[in-house]
Amino acid sequence: MFSDAPGGGAPSVAPVPAPARHGDAGAVSVPHARPAPRPQPGGVPARARKAGRWAKVAQRIVPDDLQPEVLRVELTELGDAFRAYQRRPEPDLAVLADLHDRKARAFALWADVTDDAALREEADRAAAAARTTREMDANRRGVPVDGEGPVVERLLTRGQGVHARNVLEHVRTGSPLPGAEARLAVLMLTLRAARAGTGNVTGQDLGGWLQGDAERVLQELVDVGWLLLPEDVTADDALTSRPEEPTPITVPTLIPTRPRPFFFGKVTRARLSGWAQKVVGDRKLRKKKAGAATRLLAVYTAAHSRPDGCLGDVGEDAGLALDEVAQFCGLRPEDVAEHAGLLVAAGWLAEEPDPAGGWLRGRLAERVLPLSGLL
Repeated sequence: MFSDAPGGGAPSVAPVPAPARHGDAGAVSVPHARPAPRPQPGGVPARARKAGRWAKVAQRIVPDDLQPEVLRVELTELGDAFRAYQRRPEPDLAVLADLHDRKARAFALWADVTDDAALREEADRAAAAARTTREMDANRRGVPVDGEGPVVERLLTRGQGVHARNVLEHVRTGSPLPGAEARLAVLMLTLRAARAGTGNVTGQDLGGWLQGDAERVLQELVDVGWLLLPEDVTADDALTSRPEEPTPITVPTLIPTRPRPFFFGKVTRARLSGWAQKVVGDRKLRKKKAGAATRLLAVYTAAHSRPDGCLGDVGEDAGLALDEVAQFCGLRPEDVAEHAGLLVAAGWLAEEPDPAGGWLRGRLAERVLPLSGLL
């Protein structure tokens, strides 16, 4: 495509004397002639290349005679920008989405100039990556993709919301005891031990979750074998443990040697545990002296809400299946509405929920939107 010699002809090479044979009189050492340079991708000769000087973007060399000039400059700067982004100490999805947008535009023009179908495919992939990255950023920060609506800083990402619902489903179907207090303890202890089957708990934790029922519930979980405490530690000892000396706990069903119900890292585990703690420890719920069943309903509605706060998925069946809500909370289906009314009084739900037709429909209050599970 491109030539090494002026005028497009073959490069001229000076004649090289034949190397002297060993033993010839007056033999001199003559270096071997260098082979002609081989073309590189993009039509650029190898001998013109200087180490580390080629402009590259997405593992492609940008030809230094690419036209128009503005395209070559943009591709060069874009490669530098992507490499600079990779060196950032913290990711910024908004910045990354803008880079993908630039790449999509630049590669589309490059494809037009060179009539290269592979470049066109790369441009399409970059455009898709820009959309996906922007949606991820919007989901994480609660900013609508179209730029409309209030900005809400979310505690969970959409992916973490999925993990939260998996944990809640595990508790709904697998709690060893049926009561609301036991289910609340199982939920919070599961989140502490979700990764390795072990964790730590303090008396302040247990008292905050279970109030006056803490010792009884803890002992019942130990008695049925769902929870293990150290041999020399009783349920009463656990209730007096302080943050500097927490009580180690083990949940045998979560030990990694067994089939594991969850697969997430320690950062997500800590984020989920903190999220649940914020819900059950909500100031207005505490002020209303909400019991275990009401706080479980608060957890369930938060986890199963859309970014706008509405409960359940979009569609004709929008809302939450009443029987599943009741089972998770340790209630009868006909009692769910009463506890939902308590959440309205505490400013957790924005309106009196409608339990008609076996579905619980409603919406989180604006103050609770940061805790939405982002269905």
